[in-house]
Order: sequence, then C-alpha cells, then structure tokens
Amino acid sequence: MNALILAAGLGTRLGSLSADKPKALVNVAGRPMLEHQIRKLRGAGFDRIIVNVHHFAVQVKDFLSQSRYSDITVSDESDMLLDTGGGIRKAFHIVSDDSPLLVHNVDIFSDTDLRMLYLTHVNSGADVTLLTASRTTSRYFYFDNAMRLRGWGNGNTGETRSPFSGFDKDRCRPLAFQGIHVLSRSALPLLDKVEEKRFSITDFYVNCASQLRLKAIDGSGADWVDAGKPETLQKAGQIVSKTYNAE
Repeated sequence: MNALILAAGLGTRLGSLSADKPKALVNVAGRPMLEHQIRKLRGAGFDRIIVNVHHFAVQVKDFLSQSRYSDITVSDESDMLLDTGGGIRKAFHIVSDDSPLLVHNVDIFSDTDLRMLYLTHVNSGADVTLLTASRTTSRYFYFDNAMRLRGWGNGNTGETRSPFSGFDKDRCRPLAFQGIHVLSRSALPLLDKVEEKRFSITDFYVNCASQLRLKAIDGSGADWVDAGKPETLQKAGQIVSKTYNAE
C-alpha cells in the first residue's frame, strides 16, 4: 500500500518551535512528528512511503538517511513548494503501480484506522475518499445524502464554491476535512490537466467535484488533533501514547 506524508509545509503556526527546523521534525512526546507518522503507517501495513520536503529540506533528508528509513522515498520540492495539490501529483508520478495513494498531513494525529480507511476506499470504487468530521471550523466541505462532495464554503466570509448549478449549502451536510485522504490513480488525469505547478488540493477537489467520485467518511467521535500549533502538541502526545505503534 502506498502513502504520502505531506511534510513540506513551512510550519509558521508553530512559531519559535520551527524557527530552526521543519515542522516535520518538531518533537511530540519525545519524537519528531515525522517519525510518529512513519511508525503508524508502517504498523498499518503501508510498505511504500513517500515524504515531500521543502522547508529545511536537508534536515528532513538527513533524518531519513538513517538506515531504518532507507526504504522511504523523498519527493524533493526544494526549488518550489508545490502546495498540497502539486505535491500529491508529483508523488503519483513517483509511484510505479496503480494502487491508491493515502495522503497524511505530518501534523495530524488521530486514532484513525488507516488500513481500514484505505481498504474502504478501494472497495467503494470512489476516485477520492476524504476523512471528515462534524466539528467547528471556518471552512467546510458540503456533501449530499450519499456523502458525495457538492461544494465548499467559508463560514467567516460567506463564500461558497461548487461546480454544480443550483448548489445550496443549506441542503447539504457540512463536514470538516481531517487532513487524511485516499486518492485512486483515476484522479491523476485531471490532476495532470491543472496548468499551475503549485495548487491546492482543496481547490482541485471543489473544481472537479462534478467529474470525479469524491466521497467522505465521517470520522466524528475519533480522537484527532491538528498539531500545527504549540497549544495542540500536548494533545498530540496523548494520542501518540494511546494509539501509535512502537518500534
């Protein structure tokens, strides 16, 4: 099974903690975030892991040069940060087989069963499966009763976007994206049509919702945290101590 860890972000929300290192190497419960995600993915049976790098790329490469990580592939974005969409597209061109790709933000910690999420996607026939939850946020994906993506909205500005005429967010279910998703290779032709090298995967999903089978799994109730801010690192450590696999 293939997985991509998105570790190329700048980590600006972590302030001084990422002043001299990439977000991926900021410690949670005594180990770098990246190490925790690798351990969890390996424990779930993912045997092909790609890590994208940009900010302090050399430090991440040095970390992955250790013998126990010799099987991990680096997707180097040192010359240009490709954002989530461009990074995922580049990873797809690195993977040589047709298996789906699980994408996991490096700063997301949860008790999600990644193997089950991956297999659920495979069995569903969807092009993309998004892990979502009912939680308070400023930005939502909107889904119909069959959990198919219909649009996106920003609660702070009132902006909504959808490729479907007559889209009405009030007739849809708002769910927050949890930073973990699975894409089949069937999404690659549309990814390759995006002219920009750097683009957001969120924008891609919204723009292509009428052309792809984009579905959601509701992970509400799961233990989950975005550890991209100093005040959430303790919660991330608690999740690690309870649910992450030790080596």
